Amino acid sequence: MIVRIANEGQYRVDSGALDEINEIDNRITAAMARNDGAEFRRLLGQMAEVVRSRGKPVPSREIVESDLVLPSPDISLDEAKRLFPGGELLP
Repeated sequence: MIVRIANEGQYRVDSGALDEINEIDNRITAAMARNDGAEFRRLLGQMAEVVRSRGKPVPSREIVESDLVLPSPDISLDEAKRLFPGGELLP
């Protein structure tokens, strides 16, 4: 699966990493519901780090469609709520 981190790049991740990403997404959803900006930012950073550390970067010369797109790790909670009104970053 190809995961893009906005403003950064694309990574190939395996199903184990995807499971971890989905688990973090569930916790992000809960943080958004609680309006907990600090926890939201921490978890979003953790999610991006899972992609970076467990994924393999896709070379910039290779053109592939992303299966998932994570927002930039510096997105604010308010911006995320506008972009993801259901509270889930991942489909």
